[in-house]
Amino acid sequence: MKNICIFCSACEDIKPAYFERARQLGEWMGANGYDLVYGGVDLGLMGCTARAVKSSGGKLTGVVPGRFEDDGKISQLCDTIIQVADLSERKDRMVQLADCIIALPGGVGTLDEVFTVMAAASVGYHGKRVIFYNMDGFYDRLVSLMQGLRDEGFLRHPLDEYFLVADNLEEIISSLQQYGRKH
Repeated sequence: MKNICIFCSACEDIKPAYFERARQLGEWMGANGYDLVYGGVDLGLMGCTARAVKSSGGKLTGVVPGRFEDDGKISQLCDTIIQVADLSERKDRMVQLADCIIALPGGVGTLDEVFTVMAAASVGYHGKRVIFYNMDGFYDRLVSLMQGLRDEGFLRHPLDEYFLVADNLEEIISSLQQYGRKH
């Protein structure tokens, strides 16, 4: 396992603690031989993680829709930039390139990405699952919703076939080790 895809916020006006934890994750990834597959822009948690991975020795693959390129939002740090037509192609390509996916706090785009990964896994397109980096309980309500879906019979598989939850960097590392043993 070498390529980790990060789905997360591109917003700047969020809790500083999220940025600190994103930076720590990125530094750990780069220092431990992991490369980053991400949305390729230098904003929010996305940019913070990418800068940390790069400064710690990792490589960056940015998957960027043409619209973002037109707006001048592409990070200059990327080792590889893959241009795609739109957000749907972007998330598909990111998942294809990734050995695993970690979701940091994010908004509607991040939710779209993680649900796409989980839906595709549930019908056998791939065996990847999402690791939710549950900073300060950010994903507690989503996990509760997923437990409710399971309890009501709407999920075909146990929850750990869709996602894992990690509350801190140590649990991310443990989840990656667990994930790597299964794949």
